[in-house]
Amino acid sequence: MSRTVESRVADVRRLLASARAVYEGRARIAPTLAAATGLTPEGVELGFASLEREATDAELHALVAGAGETSHVHVVLSANVFVAPLRALAIARAAADRVTVRPSPRDPALALALLEAAASGGDEAFARVDERDAFHVERGEIHVYGGDATIAAVCARARPGVIVRGHAAGMGVALVSPGAELGAAADSLALDIVVFDQRGCLSPRVAVVLGDASRAERFAEAVHAALRSWEARVPRGRLFEDERIDARRWRDTFAFAGRVWDAGGGAVALALTAEGTPLCVPPAGRHLTVVAAASGHAVAMALEPIAPRIVAVGTDAPRELGTLAPAHARLSALGAMQRPPLDGPVDRRSRRR
Repeated sequence: MSRTVESRVADVRRLLASARAVYEGRARIAPTLAAATGLTPEGVELGFASLEREATDAELHALVAGAGETSHVHVVLSANVFVAPLRALAIARAAADRVTVRPSPRDPALALALLEAAASGGDEAFARVDERDAFHVERGEIHVYGGDATIAAVCARARPGVIVRGHAAGMGVALVSPGAELGAAADSLALDIVVFDQRGCLSPRVAVVLGDASRAERFAEAVHAALRSWEARVPRGRLFEDERIDARRWRDTFAFAGRVWDAGGGAVALALTAEGTPLCVPPAGRHLTVVAAASGHAVAMALEPIAPRIVAVGTDAPRELGTLAPAHARLSALGAMQRPPLDGPVDRRSRRR
């Protein structure tokens, strides 16, 4: 079972070569991805820019160090972000010489393309498995991506001695510093929102603006303008029924507790409630809640109720505001939240059985 660190890094690099091949031939699977995800063709093309195809030596060594080592990894994939299988397979391949993969039944296209490209490149470690019941895994680890209910079900059925690593749903948050140029920050944040129509755990749903209510309002207006501009270039795709219901409920809330700007397919809402009121987090679909915070302490108080769900924090001032992010969250510049380095799981929250 033991492999050298360099051999494991080399195995992940081969997978990245497979990802480059899939990217070059992306036109072949783009229509299937659009049908499965609800994204428009333009949205699929934008999403492909987040497919990891390169990584530094330092990033890959960090990925290998965090992956551990085992005899077999079984990967259970979800359907939220279509490029996510690449990182999941990279972590599994770093950990094991045998990797079985259960693609998402709703959106298997990219996972299957990666497995095909890996086999063509001579890597025989991967195999597709359609078995739903985790009990078939006899040893090693199960890496499961999905909601809490999915992870709990896998944990309940996994055999004794098999480690389950769960990667659950999450969300992103933006922090806008007192010195930020609001137009530039809004343009950058809008990109983070538009990619994947906001369905990923890195997608920002809330923006906390350091300053008074009028500054937060100006920022909300700027994000609204930026999202409308994006809608003309990359139209939002269709929403699923539960997303439409949640979006309607969120908009109705701000009809009484704030102000809402329609932004093409999505919307921006400004919270006008008193400090200390829980944030109203919007659903996916290019929706953003903007709230003002008078101080760093006010930011911490606003984020505290949702901190366990926060996977990523984007900000124009990482050095100044990074300490306000939850310790487990990835910290990025605004505009780069959807493209973190390939140095380990996107979700750094610890969930292991």
